[in-house]
Amino acid sequence: MGIDKGDENWEVLRRFLPRDWELRARSLGALTRQRKVSSPERLLRILMIHLADGCSLRETAARAQAGKLADISDVALLKRLRAASEWFRWMALCLLADRGVSTEQPEWLSGYQARTVDASVVSEPGSTGTDWRLHYSLRLFGLHCDDFKITRPQVGESLTNFTVAKGDLVIGDRGYCSLRSMHYVIQEGGDFLIRFRYRACELLSGAGAVFPVLSELGSLNTGEVGEWQLLVSGEDYAPLAVRLCAIRKSPEAAEQAIRKARKQASKKQKSISPETLELQRYVIVLTSVGSERISKMRIMELYRCRWQIEIAFKRLKSIMGLGQLPKKDLESARAWLHGKLLVALLVQAIVDEGRFFSPWGYPLQ
Repeated sequence: MGIDKGDENWEVLRRFLPRDWELRARSLGALTRQRKVSSPERLLRILMIHLADGCSLRETAARAQAGKLADISDVALLKRLRAASEWFRWMALCLLADRGVSTEQPEWLSGYQARTVDASVVSEPGSTGTDWRLHYSLRLFGLHCDDFKITRPQVGESLTNFTVAKGDLVIGDRGYCSLRSMHYVIQEGGDFLIRFRYRACELLSGAGAVFPVLSELGSLNTGEVGEWQLLVSGEDYAPLAVRLCAIRKSPEAAEQAIRKARKQASKKQKSISPETLELQRYVIVLTSVGSERISKMRIMELYRCRWQIEIAFKRLKSIMGLGQLPKKDLESARAWLHGKLLVALLVQAIVDEGRFFSPWGYPLQ
């Protein structure tokens, strides 16, 4: 008995997959031989059990056999997972393109390798499951996982967790705004673009005076991007030249950010300063890239590109808690991450379709 073509959930999911996804399974090396697994469809359904349902490879193999998808061992399934890495990445890129997110690096970024970094705590399944912190880097234009590190959760977010080379432009959120991270990237020959975190470092003008960040930002009009050449300083670190770029949020976005900040502070039973609340009205970034190399408008555009896939990252973080965490070899870990990203984008596409595009919840073909 073959795959049940009446499986409505699978039939709906198929409609969100990119055109020619089955052909690409062969051309990208995911299905070079059909021994044990007879088609790209069967292969993807089996791997989705592991990636989306959170089953171990052994349990996935058992479910595949019970569902008459394939009679395959967990060892053979791991090999299939590794081989599917580029296939997963290609499908994820197609889903991003469908959302209007550019996957081609623009000409004005030539000479740079734009990388976005993030981290998430992942728990292994079971009553005695162990927590790990997963640190990963993706090339912003291409979504190729180029760095992957697993630590205990006590190891916090820092750019020092990643290998940095000359020409790298590392993009991160507020968690990476520290003098240690910034100095590390510069020492390794790279550049950074990170979201500003209040009081993570001291901002100084060129003359050495404390930079009045709130009063300066208050001069911005809606839609206007401001920039200031500053120094960041702090204990144990020499002053470092940076450029602060900022834009005022819309009133609606600002009020939403303020409500979120208050809610988070209340949840942690902490007070929140008026200065912190006022800063929620702006998007503020720090970069080591000079204005002669990338303009302030393009700096904000670059951060926007990173933010556009933040929705997928958030979905990815929620999904990452499912499933066995590979800890032994880089290739299987990379394939696992590419597969998780595909699942996250599929989930987001399904949610968006039902919310914004089609009342029946799936695209017509």
